[in-house]
Amino acid sequence: MVNELNGRARRRIMAVLIKWLAHAGFQIKADGKTIYVDLEKCGKASEKADLILVTHSHTDHCDPDKIKQVRASSTVVIAPADCVTKIGGDVKTLKAGEETTVFGSIKVKAVEAYNVKRFRSPSQPFHPKGFGVGYLITVEGKAIYHAGDTDIIPEMSRLGHVDVALLPSGDTYTMDNLEAADAAVAIKPVTAIPMHRWNTDPQKFKEKVEAKSNVRVAVLHEDEEIQVP
Repeated sequence: MVNELNGRARRRIMAVLIKWLAHAGFQIKADGKTIYVDLEKCGKASEKADLILVTHSHTDHCDPDKIKQVRASSTVVIAPADCVTKIGGDVKTLKAGEETTVFGSIKVKAVEAYNVKRFRSPSQPFHPKGFGVGYLITVEGKAIYHAGDTDIIPEMSRLGHVDVALLPSGDTYTMDNLEAADAAVAIKPVTAIPMHRWNTDPQKFKEKVEAKSNVRVAVLHEDEEIQVP
């Protein structure tokens, strides 16, 4: 009985938890650490961060005031180079293809994120290649892909194993629901979560993914949390 209880306690400790805060913002809890990605709002708890990741410098992904709310003196911040002045303080920069290990156990790899069909003006995409990144976060043996702001791109099919894919689906600046569903089918994660949804219907994403693959879809409400299976 004691061994069984210890096993249950260990499973709770080892759990990887993902909470959707809003927009493209997520809180990830794993390995005793609290990680935030693209803070758009801090949630009700506003727990201090061990690690903050920023995909690009647009304010709905890189808000210095929101970052300050959860940043401590020991917090590690990782972002593209053009976010450094905006964020302030010590920021580690990563370009697509670069990776680092934080706290000895959390691997962060920056990956490509860019537009190929969404433009603010002729030949000027909202997110040109090299402007921002996505992140592949590996912790507790789980790989979590935060796509950043992107269209469906060839690099997605070369990510390797992904346990959870966080995919933008709101159109205008990123993939729409059906394109994001195609991305989920190409990536083949265990679980896909639509984000950056604006006022679109995520059920369209869910229906297409489930019709074309065995990928599990979790459509979250703000501040809803799931455990990574």
